[in-house]
Amino acid sequence: MSRFTRILAVLAATAALLTAEAQACTRVVYQGPDGRTLTGRNMDFKDPMVSNFWVFPRGMKRNGAAGSRSVEWTSKFGSLAVSGYDISTVDGMNEAGLNASLLWLNATKFPEGDGTTPRMSLSIWAQFYLDQFATVSEAVEYARSHPLEVVSGEVPGRPGSLAPLHLTLSDATGDSAVLEWIDGKLSIHHDRAYQVVTNDPPYDDQLANQRYWSAVDPLKFLPGSGRSEDRFVRAGFYINAVTQSDDPRIAAAAVFSVIRNASAPYGVSIPEAPNLSTTRWRVVADQKSMVFYGESATSPNIFWVDFKKLDFSESAHVRKLDLGVDMARILAGDASSQFVPAKPFDFMEAE
Repeated sequence: MSRFTRILAVLAATAALLTAEAQACTRVVYQGPDGRTLTGRNMDFKDPMVSNFWVFPRGMKRNGAAGSRSVEWTSKFGSLAVSGYDISTVDGMNEAGLNASLLWLNATKFPEGDGTTPRMSLSIWAQFYLDQFATVSEAVEYARSHPLEVVSGEVPGRPGSLAPLHLTLSDATGDSAVLEWIDGKLSIHHDRAYQVVTNDPPYDDQLANQRYWSAVDPLKFLPGSGRSEDRFVRAGFYINAVTQSDDPRIAAAAVFSVIRNASAPYGVSIPEAPNLSTTRWRVVADQKSMVFYGESATSPNIFWVDFKKLDFSESAHVRKLDLGVDMARILAGDASSQFVPAKPFDFMEAE
């Protein structure tokens, strides 16, 4: 390789890194043998984030936290929710094995209010699906047949900055969906093949980019930057190239290895890219064994919660596993017994 070529390569790699999204996440679905489905995700965010685990029982009365036209419902399923700042559900799994994850998408444009359509705050959007549905197909059918206005709110610590997020769903069968608000309209991508979700561009363009890279032998070259498009291609290859096993420990290790590969180094700091995000924490949901794993970027340990040891009955208390900023609390192994009764957090109201 000539000196000029090396310089070009360095400049290209630097440009790719510097144009990475301010907030970036990666979500993957592992479709192992004998129905061994797991969903894993990174939480990449510029600022430290308070994220705790919450156990919500069945029978909770909810509303959309978006004013007088808010949707109202009673939860049919209990769930383990991962909070963002204890004002929103950003990830989680319900007792039927449905997983929901919110990820950043700058291209998001939520609908303008029409004065009649029922409304819902973005903060409770993921929780609504965890509360109400057992499968992706059921959730998608509802979303297509029940018009809804999702209303965003301010990003904590950033007055005037509205959160642009899309929602991903997966279930115990390995089915998957991506819900995005593009130009004010809900775009739904529903297919078992949609195992990977990252950030911008919108999903149609991500799929087109993936088709482009399909002509390249991934054993010889994979895009390696932190850009959303590159993480999408890289994770899409690795999630099916890693060990495919029905052993829950091996399968979880495989999923963690893929999302770590798509992570941003902790505390990455470049003056020319002040909004470059870092991976704060990772979670993996085993939708067959019904075990939910957590890992902080600042801890050497993995901990997990066994759904069989949780009480989701209508008479049960809401319970909280306090993990703190970036899930920094030191835990290892089974943490199912560490939850304590707590008042449920208030979902952030949208105007």
